[in-house]
Amino acid sequence: MSDVSILPKGAIINESLSIEEKIQPTKTHKIENGRIVGFCDDKESLIQTIYFILNSERYTYIVYPNSYGNEILGTIGMDKDIAESELKRRVKEALIQDDRIKDIANFEFIYDGDSALLKCTVFSVYGELYIEKVVR
Repeated sequence: MSDVSILPKGAIINESLSIEEKIQPTKTHKIENGRIVGFCDDKESLIQTIYFILNSERYTYIVYPNSYGNEILGTIGMDKDIAESELKRRVKEALIQDDRIKDIANFEFIYDGDSALLKCTVFSVYGELYIEKVVR
């Protein structure tokens, strides 16, 4: 066996070093009525992001990665109880991709004919946000 190694030897780990978590800026374009009207940041940016995630079907738009968007349309035609369970899972899976979102809870469904209004609470780094989405 050779005494030659490609790995460094004798390194000392400095215990006094601290790792600081840095929050990345969230500034983005503010979009109203399909037009860019300026910039938004923080909570307003997150609300806009949630809106776009819940209104973009996953795997449909080539400009988005496969982790972006939702799969809500796949629940249409399912039994009501199964659809509710799947909607909860799919909405949570879609939104939790954003690092600013910590959890999604308090789901409520209000039915009107063959459409449903989904309400939920998003727990984020900016506090609680109340979201509504119509599923048709």
